[in-house]
Amino acid sequence: MLLVFPGQGSQEVGMGKGLYDAFSTARNVFHEVDDAISFFLSRVIFDGPEDTLRATENAQPALMAISMAFTRVLEKEYGINIASKAKFLAGHSLGEYTALCVGGVLTLPDTAKILRIRGAAMSSACPTGRGAMAAILGLSLANIERIIAEYDAEKKGKATAEANITVKTMPVVPIESVLQIANDNCDGQVVISGNSEAVTWAIRKAIEAKARRAVLLDVSGPFHCQLMNRAVSDVAAALEQANFSPPVCPIISNVTARAEIDGFRQFLLKQIVQRVRWRESILFAEANSITHCVEIGAGRVLTGLVRRICPQMELTNVCDVNALDEFAKKIT
Repeated sequence: MLLVFPGQGSQEVGMGKGLYDAFSTARNVFHEVDDAISFFLSRVIFDGPEDTLRATENAQPALMAISMAFTRVLEKEYGINIASKAKFLAGHSLGEYTALCVGGVLTLPDTAKILRIRGAAMSSACPTGRGAMAAILGLSLANIERIIAEYDAEKKGKATAEANITVKTMPVVPIESVLQIANDNCDGQVVISGNSEAVTWAIRKAIEAKARRAVLLDVSGPFHCQLMNRAVSDVAAALEQANFSPPVCPIISNVTARAEIDGFRQFLLKQIVQRVRWRESILFAEANSITHCVEIGAGRVLTGLVRRICPQMELTNVCDVNALDEFAKKIT
């Protein structure tokens, strides 16, 4: 069994409220997260406003708290140590922190603190309006890589031309142009990230290449690209303050798309500026005899992605109290 945990974008006001009301164990998780970050995040999760919950520094620890509440209830209320029943754990972007927490690598308070810092650092790493992300649907990864290669070649040619202009006519100004693949989610669904002009250029090229859809995303920054470099030092400092223990089971890294048992600090730092290799991660799990994938937490985004990557895989989504009860009965 593969357990997966959602990333940013799955949040919604009111998520987890049924779980909070039904189980004291769940309430303890939310209160522990509130105490760890010295902020009543649980109030924002349950009551909003939506803009406050969507803020990256809130959304990241909030989504982790939801998944952790489900897993703690399974453990304390149903007597099921879910991590010990899994062959692998994995999470999408911030969900990898949840996987580390479920797998016993990080404590809940440390995970909440790191994600709060990570979210704030990622939001402020790139000046407002300078960066963007876009979802490209209906083109292969190879096609999008060719678009990025074309952009890089055009950028290099422009830089060379400007360097040949004499100082008398105009000074040479360095071009800060970044265009990268941020998320390789599944066949036909890729997210790109970079400075706004580059992403807009790539959207135009994707449409010319017959993409089914190419749209800007409503996000607070250009995540998972080199424009996030300024966030790395803040997250590194937070990671250094945390104790990392051996995992209960291997965790598939976003960076390597392979099962790992150590080196998590470096993987988490690389993850900030590199693509999330989700499609490859699920294919790795399938190649290693995984036939059942369980998404635990808010929403059903990862369940949908896994269905597209591995249509034959059995899928379970645990996002409310009824689904939790059914799942617990099934695996007991």
